[in-house]
Amino acid sequence: MVRWDSCLETEENVNFARRDELNIEEREESDGPLNFELDVCHQDPEYESPTPLSHAQVRLITSWEAAWNVTNAIQGIFVLGLPYAILHSGYSGLFLIVLAAALCCYTGKILITCLYEENEDGQLIRVRDTYEDIANACCRKLSPNLGGIVVNVIQVMELIMTCILYLVVSGNLLLHSFPYVPMTEKTWSVIAFITLLPCVFIKTLKIVSKLSQLCSLVHFIILFVVMTYCLTQIHQWSWAKFKLSIEFEDFLISIGVIIFSYTSQIFLPTLEGNMKKPGEFRCMLNWTHFFACVLKTTFALTAFLTWGEETKEVITDNLPSFLQTLVNLCLLTKALLSYPLPFFAATEIVYACISRGNYSNYSSPLFALGLRGSFLLLTLLMSMFIPHFALLMGLTGSITGAAMTFLLPSLFHLKLKWKKLSFSEKCADISVFILGFLCSLAGVVCSIRGLLKVFGEG
Repeated sequence: MVRWDSCLETEENVNFARRDELNIEEREESDGPLNFELDVCHQDPEYESPTPLSHAQVRLITSWEAAWNVTNAIQGIFVLGLPYAILHSGYSGLFLIVLAAALCCYTGKILITCLYEENEDGQLIRVRDTYEDIANACCRKLSPNLGGIVVNVIQVMELIMTCILYLVVSGNLLLHSFPYVPMTEKTWSVIAFITLLPCVFIKTLKIVSKLSQLCSLVHFIILFVVMTYCLTQIHQWSWAKFKLSIEFEDFLISIGVIIFSYTSQIFLPTLEGNMKKPGEFRCMLNWTHFFACVLKTTFALTAFLTWGEETKEVITDNLPSFLQTLVNLCLLTKALLSYPLPFFAATEIVYACISRGNYSNYSSPLFALGLRGSFLLLTLLMSMFIPHFALLMGLTGSITGAAMTFLLPSLFHLKLKWKKLSFSEKCADISVFILGFLCSLAGVVCSIRGLLKVFGEG
């Protein structure tokens, strides 16, 4: 069945991270002031976003719509690799699924905290809009724009590579779904690319939210089909299948799969800034990660107990043939519906960077349309012509994924809030930073070894 050999490897070794920052759109005007809960959401009346995007239509999103976007990011296709991760990590893998949910939820919260500062009355005011703004604030003494440039480069790299991965996966899924059609995988990728052409007309985060909702629903259907089949085999389950001893290298790969299946930090500043009630953000983040943790733990456990040592890298490969085609088509739909979120984020970041300082020259709708079309074509060309793309993405993703998820949020939080943090909060941030560094290092080592092996065989 579908193996996505290179594709899932990428996500395992690396840190497929699903993926950030939609540069903030101008807020739509409301009938009255927004009532924010949790006493942390007063917008500075004198603050203006440094990157106004008048080309994008402005529609604030509800907490539910924001939740669907987060769910889309943390319930990616790589969830199908969790049972395989449990195979190599045993009981510790189940613990890691819970720990990763808590850590990624925590770094998401501290990242948003960095958008706010206290005024003279002790009220928290939103003085920054984006990940870029936070980075610039931290690096202001060194260079006013250095931090933002670095963060933008990292974000765009990871977002584009995520889009490319979805195209690669789509081509592979179509190839295995219709094996009797005389077409190559690249040809199928072109067909998938054609279905994605309407993405160039997406102008609002609200539209992306609707697509994320559909994507999440398809994802739940996939998990329901797999788990229902597993429950029919409950008579074969045995806890003896769990390993007590583990291989260190396999365990490192499992860590990559588990931790980076929760990444959504790239999108969070924009999602929070575009919510009608930003005060509900923390609650929304808690619930999305809680349900993701429960669902992933249940799915990984039932699938592993069903197949044990025979668990494959992509759990759908274990399904009987009569279910494989159905699941393949659902996965294809999910991959295509997942594409718009990172695509929209990447194009908005680049548009903002280009238009800054030269806004009048690049404000036409035609220019924005051309930019999105160019990015769409770029993802197709890279997916078709870059050799060993999966391993190269694994190497890059090991750095960018860990940086955006663990390293930068904890570092920025320490830098901007040091004087106000308690000792335990400082220890927590430092611990997260060290963990992120180790995960990144492990991913880099695994990816380099994979590249050396491939080139050595060539």
